[in-house]
Amino acid sequence: MLRGFSAQRIQVAAAGGATIHVVTGGSGPPLLLLHGYPQTHVAWHALAARLSARYSLVLPDLRGYGDSLGPRPDPTHHNHCKRAMATDMVEVMAALGHHRFFLAGHDRGARVAHRLALDYPDCVTRLALLDILPTLTVWETMDWTAALQTYHWSFLAQPPPVPERLISHDPDFYLHHLLDRWAGNRALLESDAVAAYAEAFRRPSVIEATCEDYRAGATVDLDHDRADRAAGRRIASPTLLIWGRDYLTAKGTTPLAIWRDYADDVREVVFDCGHFVAEEEPDACAGALASFFGR
Repeated sequence: MLRGFSAQRIQVAAAGGATIHVVTGGSGPPLLLLHGYPQTHVAWHALAARLSARYSLVLPDLRGYGDSLGPRPDPTHHNHCKRAMATDMVEVMAALGHHRFFLAGHDRGARVAHRLALDYPDCVTRLALLDILPTLTVWETMDWTAALQTYHWSFLAQPPPVPERLISHDPDFYLHHLLDRWAGNRALLESDAVAAYAEAFRRPSVIEATCEDYRAGATVDLDHDRADRAAGRRIASPTLLIWGRDYLTAKGTTPLAIWRDYADDVREVVFDCGHFVAEEEPDACAGALASFFGR
């Protein structure tokens, strides 16, 4: 699905170390694209075809996701926190010769991108966040209706091995349940891409790492976010929000006003689609990114 791109593995040293599987292709200024849960770098296949003539694209699997190998879980979940994942990406980009770059992330990848922009502001020229609200806001504003709509946040953050055992019983069922639940038009997710997600998601190590990602999101990531808020740290780079009405509006809010509490220069583009913006609206999403990033 990424014809003309090449794959390699890059060793990184952050938080227990990891081996990051990364796919690269295209030409132009560097653009790092970070996927979300429960997907892999393949989530960007439609945008890669549309953006590779303008940008040197870097499509990694987050640590523990897809074909990337992460460390074993640790009791405080630091090995799978967004700070560790962000540092992975800075090391990957440096290994590829990119020290400043455009950055876009979707879902969990957008949370890594948020952390990267805060911890490494000199690396990020412009930032695009696809279809998320800030982690701290999600937890602090969650009521019973939001808890039902985003039940997976609490479920995946439960102590091991509860979610791992339940998901491992039928990983294909759980993957398809999430895709069906979050997509505005499920038919727009290409079958080859879904098959790639399912192949990766069947691995016990991936299930474990993704649960650890959510455990970090309910513990150490919040500690980091609260420390940033107390210190007045904000995203300095120009920031674009891209989101789908069928997903975030269903949660009873829109993100622009919320993100203005986190970023100095933020704007938005809204599409009539579900959560998987890059796959449900690839032409419009690619156009919005190209207009925002320029060259």
